[in-house]
Amino acid sequence: LYYFFKPLLPILESILNNTPVTYFILIGLSEYPRAQAIFFCLLLVCYLVILLGNVLILFLIHYDSRLHTPMYFFLSNLSFLDICYTSASVPQMIINCLVTIPIISLGECLVQMCASLYLGVVECLLLAIMAYDRCIAIGDPLRYSVRMGPQLCAQLAGAAWVSAFLLTVIPTLTTPLEFCGHHIINHFSCELLAVIKLACNDLRYNEYFMMASSFLTLLLPFAFILASYGRILRAVLKMHSTKGRKKAFSTCSSHLTVVIIFYGTAISMYMMPQDKASRDQDKIISMVYLVVTPMLNPLIYSLRNKDVKGALQKLLGEKNVP
Repeated sequence: LYYFFKPLLPILESILNNTPVTYFILIGLSEYPRAQAIFFCLLLVCYLVILLGNVLILFLIHYDSRLHTPMYFFLSNLSFLDICYTSASVPQMIINCLVTIPIISLGECLVQMCASLYLGVVECLLLAIMAYDRCIAIGDPLRYSVRMGPQLCAQLAGAAWVSAFLLTVIPTLTTPLEFCGHHIINHFSCELLAVIKLACNDLRYNEYFMMASSFLTLLLPFAFILASYGRILRAVLKMHSTKGRKKAFSTCSSHLTVVIIFYGTAISMYMMPQDKASRDQDKIISMVYLVVTPMLNPLIYSLRNKDVKGALQKLLGEKNVP
C-alpha cells in the first residue's frame, strides 16, 4: 500500500523542504521490552486473521454467483478496504517491535498518516452505505433489487472512496505541517493526532478543519446508521415470524455492536479536546479501530452469514471430489 501512495512523496518533500526534522522515532512500547514481545505476537496473529478472513470473503464472493448481490458487493468493498487499512501501518508496527529504536523518515511517516486517515474515512462512509443497504433490504424487500441496482451500488461505493480522498488527502497537502525539532512520536505508528502534536506552526486552522471533517465523516454517518437501524428495528417488529424476527435481531445487534465500537473509539479520539501531550490511552484506543474492528468485520458481517457458509461448504465440497 505504501507504493500506491508513494507518488505523494515528491509533493510532500517539496512542501516540507524547509523543515529541519527529517525523521521520527516511534517509541510505542520501546520502554517495555516484555510488553513489546507480547504486542508483537498479538499483532501478528490479528493481522494474519484479518488477511486470511478478508481474502477468503473476497474469494467466496467472486467464486459463488449467488453472492453477486448488492449486500455482498459492499461486503467485498469492506473486506478489500480492511486489508488495505491495516496494511497501511500494521506491518510497519510489527517490524518496529523487533527494532530497538524504530525510525521512520518524515516523508514515509506522512504518507502512512495520509493513507491510514484516508482509508479510515472510507470505512466510516462505507459502513453508513451498508446500513442504508440493509435498511432498504428489510424495509422494502419487494423493490430492493430495483432500488439498489448495480449502477447505484457502484456510484455509492465510488462516492465513498472519492469523498474520503477529498476530505483527507487534499487538505493534508494544502495545509502542511512544520516540524522544528521534536521528532519522538509516542505511538506505534504515524497516527494523525500523534504527529500533529509535534508540529510547531499555528494549528488553529487545522483544528477547525479537523472538527468539521470529523463531523462530516464520524458524527453524520454514525447518526445515519443509528437512524437506519431504527427503521430496521421497526420493520423487524412488524414481522409475524418469530424465527425471522429473532434472526434479524441477532444479525442487526452484531452489526451495530461493531459499528458502535468503531465509531465510538474514533469519535473519542478525534472529537474530544486534545492537548499537546501524548497519552498512553490514545495508543490503546487507536488499536481498537485500527486492528480489532477490521478483525471482527469478516466474522460478524460475513462468516456468520448462511449464504457465505453455504459458498464455503460448496467450495470445500467441490475440492474434495476426486
